[in-house]
Amino acid sequence: MTERQKLEPGGPWTQSIRLAFIAIFVLTLFAAGAWLLSNVRQIPPGSRAVVLRFGAEQRVAEPGLLLAWPAPVNEVVMVPGPDRVIEHRVTALLRSSEAQSLDINGGPGNDAVSGSGFLLTGDAGVVQLDISVFYRVRTPTAYVLQDKHVLPLLDRLVERAAVAVCASRDLDTILVARPEMPGNDMNVAQQREQLRSDVQRNIEQNLLRLQQSGSDAGITLERVTVQSALPLTTVAAFNAVLTASQQASKAIATAQSDASLTRQKAVQQADQMRQTAQAKAQESVAKAQSDTATIARLASNHDDPDLLGRIYRQRIAGILSQAGSVITVSPQDDAHLILQGVAQQEATKP
Repeated sequence: MTERQKLEPGGPWTQSIRLAFIAIFVLTLFAAGAWLLSNVRQIPPGSRAVVLRFGAEQRVAEPGLLLAWPAPVNEVVMVPGPDRVIEHRVTALLRSSEAQSLDINGGPGNDAVSGSGFLLTGDAGVVQLDISVFYRVRTPTAYVLQDKHVLPLLDRLVERAAVAVCASRDLDTILVARPEMPGNDMNVAQQREQLRSDVQRNIEQNLLRLQQSGSDAGITLERVTVQSALPLTTVAAFNAVLTASQQASKAIATAQSDASLTRQKAVQQADQMRQTAQAKAQESVAKAQSDTATIARLASNHDDPDLLGRIYRQRIAGILSQAGSVITVSPQDDAHLILQGVAQQEATKP
């Protein structure tokens, strides 16, 4: 086949070239169509789109169908909607991986690594804060212009607020976890809320200063969560103190319970002894009154003054007869003895 035959309209090379051009043309049309429709998209609910024309702000599109020229004429940047709350955990305040490894495994470390993630309190204590911020996009254009600087800006503002708040408080006020302190349960929630609100207020003031100076980040701070913790090296010591305090409280409660029980038993025994003594006293008084009833009645009888002497003489002999020996002394003169007669002595022998 000659060269002329190959280039004829009906030749195979001509047909191959024609098909190749057609394929390239179709692909070019598809690529051009895709390029022209590249910025025609659906904005989902909860989002907004900032349309930039050659890098300058053009408009802000709400959820729905977006029609815009393709790049590089228009650039479409999706941003969160006004009702969407974004959470950002500030990792700059956390311990670095090298410092965490040092805490677990031990060993020497330089000051920069050892002090990573620690904040100095007003009473020269050390504390760790885990802070998360929740914010909304207030101005989409400002948010897009700041772009990658928003999160680093939040990190720096949170770090500054944490340093200022910790420096103005002592360790006990920041931790607010001292069960051995009286009235702690009543103030712990208030102190935690005050710590959180002070951090949030400091961040909001700095954001406002940036906005007034023309460096608006386009965000609004919604809330801040703050969790305080002690370094791992001091947790064991604090746990030991709390355990000792709890054990002391338990021992005091047990001692007070034992003392109350002992006091109750002592009161019961004292009442029993008093009642027994009173009963014995009443019994002794009754017996004494019974034994002296006759004498009392005789003594109260003034009609016959010699009656007492007669009864004495009647009963004295029986009483003296029961004695082994009797020595009688005159009541008028104790230097003289009254000696019994022989008959009386024999009568008094047992």
